[in-house]
Amino acid sequence: MDSISSRVNKVAPSLTLSVTNQAKALKARGEEVYGLAGGEPDQDTPDFIKNAAIEALNGGQTKYTPAAGIPELREAIAEKLKTDNGIEYDPRQIVVNSGAKQSCFNAILSVVEEGDEVIIPTPYWVSYPEMVRLAGGEPVLVETSADNDWKITPEQFEENMTGLTKMIILNTPGNPTGSVYSAEELKALGDVALYEDIIILSDEIYEHLVYGETKHTSIASLSKDLYDLTITINGFSKAYSMTGWRVGYAAAPLPLAQAMSKIQGHTTSNATTFAQYGALAALKDGKGFIKDLNAEYNVRRQFVHSRLSAISNIKVTEPQGAFYCLVDTTALGLTSVNLCDKLLTRYRVAAVPGIAFGNDNSIRISYCTTLDVLNEGLSRFEEFCKAH
Repeated sequence: MDSISSRVNKVAPSLTLSVTNQAKALKARGEEVYGLAGGEPDQDTPDFIKNAAIEALNGGQTKYTPAAGIPELREAIAEKLKTDNGIEYDPRQIVVNSGAKQSCFNAILSVVEEGDEVIIPTPYWVSYPEMVRLAGGEPVLVETSADNDWKITPEQFEENMTGLTKMIILNTPGNPTGSVYSAEELKALGDVALYEDIIILSDEIYEHLVYGETKHTSIASLSKDLYDLTITINGFSKAYSMTGWRVGYAAAPLPLAQAMSKIQGHTTSNATTFAQYGALAALKDGKGFIKDLNAEYNVRRQFVHSRLSAISNIKVTEPQGAFYCLVDTTALGLTSVNLCDKLLTRYRVAAVPGIAFGNDNSIRISYCTTLDVLNEGLSRFEEFCKAH
């Protein structure tokens, strides 16, 4: 259709949603499907968060709020960032959005001009390049390897910079790799960004899902200079099992925060009012839930990594964060879409093709489901691998 804008025509549909929809269609026909594709915790939102939203509804909190969010929530987020991440923000520097996805998009729109380049390490979360394209920018995809735990190096950053480079996107802990950048690695990347004043978009939505001795570091906490270049993105979907609530936030230098708030004022306005009160309760009383969720996912992580490591014709790097394993399927000799299609239609196992993340020799397996589903799903995946 000629009337569709070229901006939208450049954007690819979400393969992660496509896989989810195919699996749901099979389930609707009464089929048993073992879902290893999910991007959300399987636990329900805790009752104390639900009750806070219900109380807000019953108390009449159903009207517009400031576009950037209710003052109480912005203050609580500022306190959280100071306490947990070692970053000091005035509440005016916090913008509450309808999910971390909108936070990322608003940040990109606030910075990227037509023709600007944005460096994105591959594998990447599926929406980053498309957001850049929608903003008129050009994603510069930099291939990483399992040998370096799927992390971009300072040398790669420098090699791919040009006079048009405006931003680099870092996702730690990472989706789909589960990689976590150390403070030293972030400092080295930050030094490159500082040399050319390149904005850093730091997506930290999985920060509470790190395991063992691994520590999460916010790059904005490493120096005042890096603070001045960084937009920190976070939200409530993963750590508090609030995916459907759609509450996220961005923290940034004041001019960037004001720009994001301006965009939001002309698009979605505020995040859902009573959902913001649920998010406020999550910050106040959610530490116990996070601790239990982390412990449960660590058990699943170890189980999945052990099972996958025993399959001879695939390779897998042990994830240190998030709730995904990126599986190297090169030896199977199939494109990732073909592989996932066969796996779903013949073995009733749903996984996400690696091409969605910029790596066609891999698939993403999620362990945010029960051990029973993981056990059966991985047994079927092992049968599939043996057949190929």
